Amino acid sequence: MSATIRVRAAVPEDSMAIAAIYAPHVLNGVTSFEVEVPDSAEISRRRAGILELGLPYLVAEIDGEFAGYAYAGQFRPRAAYRFTVENSVYVAERFQRRGVARLLMQELIAQSASAGIRQMIAVIAEPSSSTASVMLHRSLGFEEVGVLRGVGEKFGRALDVLLMQRSLS
Repeated sequence: MSATIRVRAAVPEDSMAIAAIYAPHVLNGVTSFEVEVPDSAEISRRRAGILELGLPYLVAEIDGEFAGYAYAGQFRPRAAYRFTVENSVYVAERFQRRGVARLLMQELIAQSASAGIRQMIAVIAEPSSSTASVMLHRSLGFEEVGVLRGVGEKFGRALDVLLMQRSLS
């Protein structure tokens, strides 16, 4: 019997759980280009900044346990980009491949569209090793629009970034 995944708006008290989900991605992987793990206070500050822009910040729970989170952040700071967001989605390792990312992304897309956002951009590091993320985004209507070669560096390696885009209008 499969557990029910519940997606809801993140609240300030979620910051520690969000930081705990994010930390392994920073320390052990290239899905994030951060090299130092932000603490819960920094996560809380970032969440507040996203909400001030009227953008969604969501968490997923399975049987009361934090399973993942997603948010729509500013794509670029200039006013001309105000109707375009970049999505981020992270799932705790033990809950991966259970539909958590899909449900988070579906709700993120719906709430972003309701907020008047027209375009969503996925920035996927090391696309050759991020097949699940690429497939998820493709299945949700994102199209590949370009690859930036060697623009990031982590663990002593130059990293490529795949850009995928989806219209929300």
